[in-house]
Amino acid sequence: MLPINLRSFKQKVRYHKKAFKRFLTKLEKNPTKGLHKRVEEIDAEVWKETDCLSCANCCKTMSPTFTPKDIKRIAAHFEMTAQAFKDKWLYYDKKDGDWMNTSQPCQFLNLKNNKCSIYEIRPVDCSGFPHLTKKKMVDYIHVHQQNIEYCPATYNMVERMMEKL
Repeated sequence: MLPINLRSFKQKVRYHKKAFKRFLTKLEKNPTKGLHKRVEEIDAEVWKETDCLSCANCCKTMSPTFTPKDIKRIAAHFEMTAQAFKDKWLYYDKKDGDWMNTSQPCQFLNLKNNKCSIYEIRPVDCSGFPHLTKKKMVDYIHVHQQNIEYCPATYNMVERMMEKL
């Protein structure tokens, strides 16, 4: 597994983003037969080559959504009330109805080693990221279109899909 070079990744994204999004839009409108099974195979390949700890771009540039259960669990870990936890670290996004981090990078990311300081109790959104096989591919293409800009694993998945489909 090679470490991820974020500078190189961002350059590749700038160059290929439009083509990837066009491909995903076409795929969403006209899914290939057996798509989900193919994506699961590609997913396994991608994760053999992806070292998240060399990247942590998601934690550096995005915010997870915090569910009420996440807030309660993490607040209890810090021996705080849910309200105190929200007041200290979160804001409410009225447009989407989500609790989000007030700052980036994530306050729980250790920038020296790219490890999460609350990994065992992290938000569900973090534990599932980048959601490559969370749902059937056609039901989640809009998320992949967003995540190709942030996640090398998603980028590599879409790149392989373009080659194989």
